[in-house]
Amino acid sequence: MAIKLDTMNRKELEELRVDIDKAIVDLHKREKQEALLAAQKAAAEFGFSLDELTSKRGARAGAKGTVAEPKYVNPENATQTWTGKGRQPNWFKSAVAAGTSADDLLI
Repeated sequence: MAIKLDTMNRKELEELRVDIDKAIVDLHKREKQEALLAAQKAAAEFGFSLDELTSKRGARAGAKGTVAEPKYVNPENATQTWTGKGRQPNWFKSAVAAGTSADDLLI
């Protein structure tokens, strides 16, 4: 089916664009559903459900992330804190370079 775009008027071209956009969205939905079914089938062949394989809890069973409590605070902006681990933030470096003791920045 060849479409002669140069013989179509603006309204026909705009209608064609709308139809094409709708067809692309519909195709994407169908392909996504087919991919999901294929993934479920592949997981079932190994005795798993897809949810079991893709859940974060199952993938990292027993791993618990801990959040370190802030240890230092920026005296000029109390919303900026640092745990004392990792790279020193610029505000911490600047304060120490200006002569402030790290102990003075403790929370």
